[in-house]
Amino acid sequence: MAKVYFVIGGNLGDRERYIERTKSLISERVGYILRISSLYESEPWGFEHEQNFLNQVLIVDTQLSPAAILLEISFIEGVLGRERNGHGYSARTVDIDILFYDQQVILSPSLVIPHRFLHKRLFVLTPLAEVAPDFIHPLFSVTIRELISVCESTTKVWKYQPVEVEN
Repeated sequence: MAKVYFVIGGNLGDRERYIERTKSLISERVGYILRISSLYESEPWGFEHEQNFLNQVLIVDTQLSPAAILLEISFIEGVLGRERNGHGYSARTVDIDILFYDQQVILSPSLVIPHRFLHKRLFVLTPLAEVAPDFIHPLFSVTIRELISVCESTTKVWKYQPVEVEN
């Protein structure tokens, strides 16, 4: 068994529902979810949009290979309405990124692990530090806690507070 670390998120539609459905499908198709961070809200990163993102980090026990996981998360994103426009960062119903697969380093045209930008993104590091603060990045040889302390991102990230709607 391997431990795979995911960040899941999105900013279109019923964001909470998409996050819950994503977790359910990951549990069904990838493996047993060991840890789940709090839900965090953040401004879009890399593009402008009026709707903020919700993000969450999962640690999953899996028997699947990284390549098989990539196929599964592409399937899950498709089922949940993810549209890729080929023009960089954009709004989306769901996005699933593999952050780590144990301590493996994979550099291929279709898959890079560890995720190449995770150390630059507070919306990833903040929930990751909640569930795995002492995990050591296999390329940088520092903990997630140390990475977050030197991250230069100015993106605002906060714990999500759902709005109660009165009937």
